[in-house]
Amino acid sequence: MDYPGFQRKLQEKKLEIFTLYDIEALYPQNNPKTIKNNLHNWVKQGHIQRIKKNMYLLQEKNIPAYYLANKLYQPSYISHETALSFYNLIPEETAHTTSTTTKPTRTIKNKHGTFTYHTIKKNAYTGYKLMKIQGYKTLIAEPEKALADFIYHRNRQGQKDYEGERFNKKQLNKISHQKTMNYAKKLNKKTHQTIKQILKK
Repeated sequence: MDYPGFQRKLQEKKLEIFTLYDIEALYPQNNPKTIKNNLHNWVKQGHIQRIKKNMYLLQEKNIPAYYLANKLYQPSYISHETALSFYNLIPEETAHTTSTTTKPTRTIKNKHGTFTYHTIKKNAYTGYKLMKIQGYKTLIAEPEKALADFIYHRNRQGQKDYEGERFNKKQLNKISHQKTMNYAKKLNKKTHQTIKQILKK
């Protein structure tokens, strides 16, 4: 199991992001401990990057943060302020990448940035789509769901006043208010009431 051969095999399988278990499946004849040691050594040598426990990335690959976020913690889709910024619903770019998941809330940090995942109940895990962003197929919330997810989480954190939020009124008027309200209802009554007030202004 030499590195050039390993690299070729990954390229053939189009595995830019891969796990220890992916490699064990590619090399069933190899001892799992040997595979793990090889990956550890290749990280030290700078051939591959460890992006979280048992997950790796080829060193020369420049993977967009949104796509990376999808892969780091599954199931998840880009949402909250990250998606709001993507759709120009808020003016500022976000320093970290925020997603919605049905798994427990979690933050993952690596050399590519900070990736935050906020949990919601399974019946509210909807309102996202597959979009090609920077050349990669990425799961991202629809603008209406991004707003609903954002308000839901902020309410849970105890935020009551949204006067300071710099929502782009012009862009807010372009999204479907009815769809936003429907997504808010799936989350909870408080989210529905808050969004109703925001969309009125």
